[in-house]
Amino acid sequence: MKPVLHVPAFEDNYIWLVRGTSTSQVALVDPGDAQPVLTALQRLALTPVAILCTHHHGDHVGGVQDLAHTFPGLPVYGPGNENISGITRPVSDGDLVILPALGLKLEVLAIPGHTRGHLAYVGHGWLFCGDTLFSAGCGRLFEGTAAQMHESLSRLAALPDSTLVYCAHEYTLANLRFARTVEPDNPDITAWTREAEALIDRQLPSIPSTIARERAVNPFLRSAHPDVRRAAELVTGHPLPDVVSVFAAIRQWKDRFRG
Repeated sequence: MKPVLHVPAFEDNYIWLVRGTSTSQVALVDPGDAQPVLTALQRLALTPVAILCTHHHGDHVGGVQDLAHTFPGLPVYGPGNENISGITRPVSDGDLVILPALGLKLEVLAIPGHTRGHLAYVGHGWLFCGDTLFSAGCGRLFEGTAAQMHESLSRLAALPDSTLVYCAHEYTLANLRFARTVEPDNPDITAWTREAEALIDRQLPSIPSTIARERAVNPFLRSAHPDVRRAAELVTGHPLPDVVSVFAAIRQWKDRFRG
């Protein structure tokens, strides 16, 4: 059994079951719905030892209270500066989540932009980043600024290339359509599109991605690339003075993209 398992939820969410070195226990990342988690736990004979929440949106925390009720005493980690019912272990940037039963030590990173208090959990070559970084995309700016999101994404992009990116949605193909519009001549986008299509055709998730791949294909990590800047300036119709302005233009373009 893999050390990180996926549980599909809603239309396109992924809830992550992180086993680490355990054979029978898991941490639950962003359980937006309790029922598919409970079904998976029973089917795989697994017991949760913790819940990790990245941000307050309902499709990430909607199952927390039911799971906490089913498993009394289950610690629930999450951003201390967001209103999430059921959090028992509020955490913030630089904190460590230590789960001895799983042999895991995860660092908490503050990555605001999608929401004010959005967090990521990173360690053991894994990144659980909620809705901040997607494969070939990033989250909408619901509560933060373009500057905040650009800084957050830059922080994630600086992680080791081999880091596995466990985001919370299967948006890869839709994001790649936009990425290809921004950089039509990028061969890495073409290659990843073919690979992701093959995975999804086999009813397999395209996630995890890697930081190396995202640096190569994700327009939101490539604001400094001349081709991305040119595309953004063509869309806006005027020069853009810096990488944050390029990022903001690309994000606004994606918000209205229907390709």
